[in-house]
Amino acid sequence: MAGGVIFTNGRLIFPDRVADGLALRTRDGRICEIGALTPADGEEVVDLAGHFLAPGFIDLHVHGAVGRDTMEGAGEAFRAICDYHAGGGTTSLLLTTVTAPIDEVVRVLRAIESEGGKIPQLRGAHVEGPFISREKHGAQRPEFIVEPRPELVAPLLEYSGAIKRVTLAPEVPGAPELISGLTKAGIASSGGHSNAWEEEARAGFERGMRQVTHTFNCMSSIRRREGERVAGLLEFALSEPEIFCELIADGHHVGTTLMRMLYRAKGAAGICLVSDATAGAGLPNDSRFTLGGADCLVRDGAGWIADGSALAGSAARMIDLVRQMTRSVGVPVHEAVRMATETPARAMGWKNKGVLAEGMDADLVALSQKLEVMDAYSGGELLG
Repeated sequence: MAGGVIFTNGRLIFPDRVADGLALRTRDGRICEIGALTPADGEEVVDLAGHFLAPGFIDLHVHGAVGRDTMEGAGEAFRAICDYHAGGGTTSLLLTTVTAPIDEVVRVLRAIESEGGKIPQLRGAHVEGPFISREKHGAQRPEFIVEPRPELVAPLLEYSGAIKRVTLAPEVPGAPELISGLTKAGIASSGGHSNAWEEEARAGFERGMRQVTHTFNCMSSIRRREGERVAGLLEFALSEPEIFCELIADGHHVGTTLMRMLYRAKGAAGICLVSDATAGAGLPNDSRFTLGGADCLVRDGAGWIADGSALAGSAARMIDLVRQMTRSVGVPVHEAVRMATETPARAMGWKNKGVLAEGMDADLVALSQKLEVMDAYSGGELLG
């Protein structure tokens, strides 16, 4: 399809509306025309039969799927993960590491760098930990948490071309300097697994932190200090317009009222839906898997530490999150899709992705009226 195709009879999803009566033409991996178009002689035609056409979904936080994990550091595992999530409409993703010894993280980054350009959905790495809070470690293994000392950061930054995003706790010693260095290198800093006070979150923001990881989960909130109630990272993120908030809208991590509150505070322009999917995604209930070496279990469609002490990522794909936002939270479909497309693209500065517009990458997903994925395309090429 890189040579040219026209999508007809569809309902096109833009960030601010759903439009009927338009066709979309792609050529050489890009969207080249949108309008009241008619197929040219010999042109390949995809008749959407009244179904939706949206930009391909962008997932900034993916650990694994179908029993495979990013930390395997193997191209075969990466391809299995990307293929599974393409079935949920994801055409761009960041493979996400866990808190582990630095040399293990470096090994995975090396593998991700070597796969660059070989897997169409793979956009790079999201390094989650090990520079996080012990008090808010969640499913991350606390024995591997370290402070971001220069001798630990330097080996990671040798792969700055592969790293697109780092989750860290802005209050840990050395974090402000790390955030400054990441910002200078063009790497996004995201506050997460954090017990920060308001002023510590703001210090991270002033150094360049513009995102927070899995909002409401493993994140400091209002506490009393010397009689005064003081905001944590959560309230700082909700109140700061320039902060993009991740949301795992899988129906397990965050309750409906909290999702609605986040939507009222940030709007579709400030929320990035993420799956935080682990190796348990795509496996049946009671399946065993590991996350960072910890024994985990799929239970009721979510990932859990085997002893039930904490959630261990999700078993969801992006389409599950889009449906959850529309059906449980009551978000209009174009806004739910925006949280999975335009907003994460803008958060990451990916100017050629996330919107149906002329000149953009032809990353597309066809959705049924019931929001089921029919087909996904990367650069105009059918995935799966």
